[in-house]
Amino acid sequence: MKSSSESNKNKFRIMPALTTEQVTLQLKTIPDWSSRAQTIGRTFKFDEFMTGIDFVRRIAKQALKINHHPDIDIRFDKVTLTLTTHDEGGITEKDFLLARKCDEVASRFAIPAVPLR
Repeated sequence: MKSSSESNKNKFRIMPALTTEQVTLQLKTIPDWSSRAQTIGRTFKFDEFMTGIDFVRRIAKQALKINHHPDIDIRFDKVTLTLTTHDEGGITEKDFLLARKCDEVASRFAIPAVPLR
């Protein structure tokens, strides 16, 4: 019988870092995101501060479900998410999974995409 710690390791297993070519292909599936160094990112613009905070709360719930922790920068009406898999030292499938979840959450807010700075 597996211990609970073994089950958790399997549930949240580390994914290998993607190659530059794989990242480029994956980015085509999330066109509002861009890559920089070993990260992918997107800035979301909201009509008011509290809407952005609500968005961040929803993203945090999604991130916890997959044991992933985005860098989140809140600037009044803008929220910038930067994703990387620190344990792998680069971008993994897990980053793209969370990016898609973020886009899904953002679609409920009807907000425009803002290019990553």
